[in-house]
Amino acid sequence: MRTLCASTLIGEFFVIGFAGLVAMQTSELSAGVVWTVSGVVMLLCLLLCGVLSRPGAVTIGWVLQAGLVASGFIVPTMFFLGVCFGALWWASVHFGRKVDEAKARFAEQAAEADAA
Repeated sequence: MRTLCASTLIGEFFVIGFAGLVAMQTSELSAGVVWTVSGVVMLLCLLLCGVLSRPGAVTIGWVLQAGLVASGFIVPTMFFLGVCFGALWWASVHFGRKVDEAKARFAEQAAEADAA
């Protein structure tokens, strides 16, 4: 799960940076506000990559997805991209957990085969 979720977060990192550039040009917000918010969220994406195995990290990821969709009020294209990344986040969590379970079963079977 960790690899899939981290890949999604890295993609979001870049999208948020590009959305910051667009927001700086098209919104009435100052460049300082745009880059403070974008920078904090981009940093959150990177930090979250490192703590994905800890409790609550997936929940923080969901909050990040909701924030990405909400950023569509500043940059309308982000409504679409936020939903796309929300779907990617869901798929990363859902299928990542299935892969982790399959790996654990395989390791258990290999350990049993080695013991026999």
